[in-house]
Amino acid sequence: MNLFRSRVSSSIVSTMGEEQGSSASASTATSSSRAKTRSTWPSILRWIPTSTDHVIAAEKRLFSLVKTPYVVEQVNIGSGPPGSKTRWFRSKSDEPRFINTVTFQSKEDSPTLVMVHGYGASQGFFFRNFDALASRFKIIAIDQLGWGGSSRPDFTCKNTEETEAWFIDSFEEWRKAKNLSNFILLGHSFGGYVAAKYALKHPEHVKHLILVGSAGFSSESDSKSEWLAQFRATWKGAILNHLWESNFTPQKVVRGLGPWGPGLVRRYTTARFGAYSTGVVLAEEESKLLTDYVYHTLAAKASGELCLKFIFSFGAYARKPLLQSASEWKVPTTFIYGFEDWMSYEGAQQARQHMKVPCEIIRVPQGGHFVFIDNPTAFHSAVFYACRMYISPNLETEHLPEGLTLA
Repeated sequence: MNLFRSRVSSSIVSTMGEEQGSSASASTATSSSRAKTRSTWPSILRWIPTSTDHVIAAEKRLFSLVKTPYVVEQVNIGSGPPGSKTRWFRSKSDEPRFINTVTFQSKEDSPTLVMVHGYGASQGFFFRNFDALASRFKIIAIDQLGWGGSSRPDFTCKNTEETEAWFIDSFEEWRKAKNLSNFILLGHSFGGYVAAKYALKHPEHVKHLILVGSAGFSSESDSKSEWLAQFRATWKGAILNHLWESNFTPQKVVRGLGPWGPGLVRRYTTARFGAYSTGVVLAEEESKLLTDYVYHTLAAKASGELCLKFIFSFGAYARKPLLQSASEWKVPTTFIYGFEDWMSYEGAQQARQHMKVPCEIIRVPQGGHFVFIDNPTAFHSAVFYACRMYISPNLETEHLPEGLTLA
């Protein structure tokens, strides 16, 4: 996940005045000592600066690995949903907000695929996928409001309804600004939750929904959540639950560590996508650029990350599970899960029993929660298979690619 910003004083200045009449040599020695202090302390205590500009710059460096030409734009979504009493950022200012958007060059008449990242992430996490997917789709990837290189307004939503509206309504204003309709919508993890909620509210704009390791199907009422009640009864569980309800996010840890934050992020990325990867490990340059990008997206101003406690209770159980609205689904849906995904595909299986639209569940080998990074080739095959009827009518009856399984 993420976190960071801010800065502390870069030097310690002596406040003690020098006695009048000190010799020139003593004065020189004092100045030399101060200069040494100023040059030493900054490297030890200086907070590493970050900002939206840093995020955009890190994104550009990461995208140097992508071969497909692309265009980056800041799409103006205004100051809030027209007619709404609650702006998504609850600000007294009418300052417009922007959604960081990347559009990749594609073949004419290619179907549009909009990609939405998950919690603690941003669009750059799909860097291994853009080239392959752009061969079949017009790819548009966004940073959700309050994440990545998008505007990071103060987050002051007070409940689940307002928090969902923050993401759903800001995405709808973005869609209007881009004049999009009849597109395929892909969301990962928390982005899958947002994509599904959006499709429930605006099904007329989405022709197919792809949910990758989607969060939001399980609730505390599930029988498998009994462990949570037992854990909360322990002192460790009580502390962690309190931190969760206090909106203590992982990003705050990264920010709080200051100059040690990048090191923490580096250890995470090299472990998760290296030694502990379930698939194709990152190359050295990929790891370096992704680490830099992840650090800045996590360390920038807290905004969208503060949605966590309103959408999920401790244990990542949805407060308003998608399973409850499965019967209202109006958009054909494909679920994609890695074999090693900690998000269980069983929630999707339960939802499918109530859905009245076509639904497939595809499992990808050698893939964890970030299946599109772990096993990009198989992930691309899963997406192509899910969208076979849009890519080419002749592929509608194509057999499931080798290695993939249907659940």
